[in-house]
Amino acid sequence: MSTTITFFGHSAFAVETEQTRILIDPFLTGNPLAEAAGIRALDQEADAIVLTHGHADHFGDTIPIAKRTGATIFCAFEVHEYLNEQGITNTEPGNPGGRIEADWGWVAFTQAFHSSSYNGRYMGQPMGAVVHIGGKTIYHCGDTGLFGDMKLLGEIYKPGLAMIPIGDRFTMGPDLATRAAEMIAAPLVIPIHYKTFGLLEQDASGFTPRGVTVRELTAGESLTLE
Repeated sequence: MSTTITFFGHSAFAVETEQTRILIDPFLTGNPLAEAAGIRALDQEADAIVLTHGHADHFGDTIPIAKRTGATIFCAFEVHEYLNEQGITNTEPGNPGGRIEADWGWVAFTQAFHSSSYNGRYMGQPMGAVVHIGGKTIYHCGDTGLFGDMKLLGEIYKPGLAMIPIGDRFTMGPDLATRAAEMIAAPLVIPIHYKTFGLLEQDASGFTPRGVTVRELTAGESLTLE
């Protein structure tokens, strides 16, 4: 079964098969790359939303999309509590090391070295997310620094695709992200969390992992995993 990956800029994606559409970190409103490409939250359908952490540039349009579509939200326990307070109860809370089964596959959360808050409220531990759908396994690293267990995560989950932050300052820069890609050893990687804002790296020229194919996507561009 083929799985299509569509990049919305920054760290936001749609992952879909013929039966299921998942959004990861749906930051669209206020995302200059998404807005320049004409990508709008009100146009997005979703069966599920996967959140790596609570920062606004990842939490994004989760609430309006979930209220309109009824999507199930996979997230940290504290994010789940916040969403419940907002009237959204179709949530699947988890934490690093755990796997959550779904009728389309599963989500496993991993550790990430970062922070997580929303409008000044603590939103639990930041995480990466491994998504298995359509027979494909995808590792979205979330926002993180480099850590040695990326190698172990790659060995355990064997992702066919990894989304790796390279923007520096708040996450790994291109040099450390290069090491991360080599440790995870997914055959295909997409650089994320760069060129959205002025404080981030503006290109991926320094992201050069050996033995890995790097695929830069522009907002709205897709690729298909067969």
